Amino acid sequence: MPTAQLSKNQKIFDLLSEVMDPEIPVINVIEMGIVQEITLEDSSLSVTITPTYSGCPAMDMIANDIKEKLQDNGYTEVKIIEVLSPAWTTDMMTDEAKAKLKAYGIAPPNRSSSDESNPFGKPKECPNCSSTNTKLKSHFGSTPCKSLYVCSDCLEPFDYFKCH
Repeated sequence: MPTAQLSKNQKIFDLLSEVMDPEIPVINVIEMGIVQEITLEDSSLSVTITPTYSGCPAMDMIANDIKEKLQDNGYTEVKIIEVLSPAWTTDMMTDEAKAKLKAYGIAPPNRSSSDESNPFGKPKECPNCSSTNTKLKSHFGSTPCKSLYVCSDCLEPFDYFKCH
């Protein structure tokens, strides 16, 4: 690929790194692993994204935010393509995203998606006090991709980002 094309793709990548997940505003769509492909041909730009969950309510907003960010930076012909295959897994999240989740108060996913023995995993520790003494309160947290846990030591409730 020519150097000019590489630098254009890096600019697009950098712009997409400024688009935050609306449900977790400390993580961008690149770190989250939502962006699957960027294709730039002449003046036409396509960005392929995949939802973290089928029917994720944030995907329309994410698609609009991506398109707006790119159009605001001179890309006039922007097409957002949403795909379900390959399915998104928490393995697609960067380590930086997982660290940001914890700092934000959400326990990051704690297993590989290929681990069949523990379907959603469980938090390694409370993101507030680092205790391993936690209990599942509800399989459903503040969004469909999270479970609600309570720390038995600090007594604080917290979301756990489900593995899948």
